[in-house]
Amino acid sequence: MHDTPCPCGSALPLSACCGRFHNGQLKAPTAEALMRSRYAAFALQDSAYLLRTLHPSRRGPDEQAQIERSFAGTEWQGLVILDCIGGTENDSSGIVEFVASYQTASKRGQLHERSQFLRENGEWFYTSGTAGTISEPGRNDPCWCGSGKKFKKCHG
Repeated sequence: MHDTPCPCGSALPLSACCGRFHNGQLKAPTAEALMRSRYAAFALQDSAYLLRTLHPSRRGPDEQAQIERSFAGTEWQGLVILDCIGGTENDSSGIVEFVASYQTASKRGQLHERSQFLRENGEWFYTSGTAGTISEPGRNDPCWCGSGKKFKKCHG
């Protein structure tokens, strides 16, 4: 875990980034930090962390099993944060808009979402998200990894 790059895209090692939140060493200080750590948890298939950071009012009786089923056949490949509204260490709520790239056995795509977060007793929780476009890039579109290359020359 020490040398592995964090999946959230920070360029830091996992142990110095989202891994500190996953293992309970620290709590995410902002809504964006929680968003990044939840993305990393999806990429690493850490259902316990995803359940722990889902607001208690949103947890169903079989929530962890549902989260684990969502891992099947999906490889998360990159995260880009588009916007943050509130969600600082001084706020009680926040919104983080992001695009997450993924690949399944049959396609590549992107999930565009505006996620809602609440902070209670100093701890941030994911409450809900509004999905925007879910798309698959065209061969001549810019690559979603941010390299500046066309998709076909990079991840296509």
